[in-house]
Amino acid sequence: MSGLSPLLIELGTEELPVKALPGLAQAFFDGVIAALGKRGVAIERGDARPLYSPRRLAVLLPGVAGEQPQQRSEVLGPYLTIALDANGAPTRALEGFAAKAGVAWDALEKTTDAKGERFVHRAVTPGAKTADLLQSVLDEALAGMPIPKPMRWGSHAYGFARPLHWLVALFGDDVVALDALGIRSGRNSRGHRFHHDKHVWIGAPADYIEALRAAHVLVDPDERRARIVAEVETAARAAGGSARIDADNLAQVNCLNEWPVAVACSFERAFLEVPQEALVATMETNQKFFPVLDAGGRLTEHFIGIANIESHDPSEIRKGYERVIRPRFADAKFFFDEDLKQGIEAMGAGLATVTYQAKLGSVADKAQRVAALAEAIAPQVGVDPALAQRAALLAKNDLQSRMVNEFPELQGIAGRHYAQCAGEPAEVALAIDEAYQPRFAGDDIALSGIGKVLAIAERLDTLAGGFAAGLKPTGNKDPFALRRNALGLARTIIESGFDLDLKALLAHANAALASKAVQADAVELYAFILDRLRGYYADKGVPGAHFNAVAELEPASLYDFDRRIDAIGIFAQLPEAAALAAANKRIGNILKKAEGAIPAIEDPALLSEPAERALAEAVEAACAATGQALAQADYVGTLAHLARLRPQVDAFFDGVMVNVEDPAIRNNRLALLKRLADRLGSVAAIEHLSA
Repeated sequence: MSGLSPLLIELGTEELPVKALPGLAQAFFDGVIAALGKRGVAIERGDARPLYSPRRLAVLLPGVAGEQPQQRSEVLGPYLTIALDANGAPTRALEGFAAKAGVAWDALEKTTDAKGERFVHRAVTPGAKTADLLQSVLDEALAGMPIPKPMRWGSHAYGFARPLHWLVALFGDDVVALDALGIRSGRNSRGHRFHHDKHVWIGAPADYIEALRAAHVLVDPDERRARIVAEVETAARAAGGSARIDADNLAQVNCLNEWPVAVACSFERAFLEVPQEALVATMETNQKFFPVLDAGGRLTEHFIGIANIESHDPSEIRKGYERVIRPRFADAKFFFDEDLKQGIEAMGAGLATVTYQAKLGSVADKAQRVAALAEAIAPQVGVDPALAQRAALLAKNDLQSRMVNEFPELQGIAGRHYAQCAGEPAEVALAIDEAYQPRFAGDDIALSGIGKVLAIAERLDTLAGGFAAGLKPTGNKDPFALRRNALGLARTIIESGFDLDLKALLAHANAALASKAVQADAVELYAFILDRLRGYYADKGVPGAHFNAVAELEPASLYDFDRRIDAIGIFAQLPEAAALAAANKRIGNILKKAEGAIPAIEDPALLSEPAERALAEAVEAACAATGQALAQADYVGTLAHLARLRPQVDAFFDGVMVNVEDPAIRNNRLALLKRLADRLGSVAAIEHLSA
């Protein structure tokens, strides 16, 4: 594009909320882009992206047109029948329209639509200068930002995420006069709060990033993130290990610093007796530090902090970081030691007094239900039912531990450690932890057999209980995380390859609630789980039509559901697929309109047309050939064989009339079509593949 100039708008604030900062920056960037586009201003974005640091949000676009394109307008006026009188003179209606348009009536143009000829006023006006539009662009972008709890300062009526202190607005090399939240724009930004606490002159938008870098501010979040990673990894190597860089922790540290500098720290090795998950949680969640691991992935006594300053005496910063983490670790060690004295078995005694849900009883009640489910599921998948039951009975006990009370995210993890220390079988201890997997989107399912059984049993009870207690998700409300539990259940069954009867399991979970006088609607619950599967398969690239084709059959086994999904995907690639899908759809429509009962099988004596005899023979052969394949769940083989029916199906519809006058022949042909449709739909309702 020609005639473009770079645009820079920077909002300088007090420190912005850490977790909200990337979203605010993206919203501001998108808002400016959208507002310019709405006004027809051409933009060259290049690789432009939101720029931000804890004290600023910025939009830097490499090319923006200097003005809008010409603005064309068309306003329709009265039809000639009412605009002109019998003598061809203008009526009051036409004169009023012309006056409103600001032109003489005879300067108006004419156009024709379905109702006839009418007057029209067309005008072309020069586009506005972009600089004159930027105030409204900025106002619109600010108004569209997601700020649920805006701050207010001074005596102003307006609010923002944090008070605004400066505003930079440059279009090309020129300052654009703008106002935002009581601040007038200029070309002075500000540097680092400690290293360069003064104005930073921005000569042109292209100078912005480098000018701030010289003032100890890395305004590009990608550059800042890369520097943090490099600094942390270098410091960790110097300590003899490798850094654990959690994505969420890194994102928050990136939003806390303008000039990140790594500081290597350490703590007493005695604290390593505490489960490392508790120490890692403290370092990452509470202090935003980066743990250092050894070659085996075990926590060491080293950690890395990120300072927002290049200190003349880094040892003082190190002492401060070590000082703040020591009491937290001491608390964790105290909790762990006290929990070990109590033991995981004794912890469970208090669960009877902890309400799980008013209609569903205590946590102890839930543990008993889950244990019964786990014991029933285990032998179906080759797992020791006694060990599965034991793991289920212990799985909730750590809720009564001091460690989980302080660190709720360690539920299950703490239980695993306490079970190990109590001498429980290794597979029982591991299952207590794995029962919570997948914990979040993208997390792995449990790896061990008992862990998988426990994960399934836990979610079955949660789902049945949630629906029975009237806690079905509505809109954004899902207090028992039933959507997440449904997906976790489905994933665990499918990805484990467990050929379980889900409908029977839901009935089992429902039966366990009988003592609480509540019941879930099993049909509704099954449909709810399938609905979560829709998104699961969509993420895998499975077309919605394929999912619908299998879902219509409502397979009891989700593993079987998955095999059918794979088979229909392969079938859809065959050249015969579209024609057979269309034919099955046509057959379905014919059968729906049929009156009276359709015979179970056709009578060969009534097959008079060559095409129908050929189809009957082909269907008979296909049923015989695919019966064994269906029994063995060989769905790919079944559909591949059925695809060979296309010539006979095409010939039948080309040469045979189904709804003839003779009822015996008509019903015989309907019986043939029904048998064909039943076999074509034995793997999936393939008519969904027809456009």
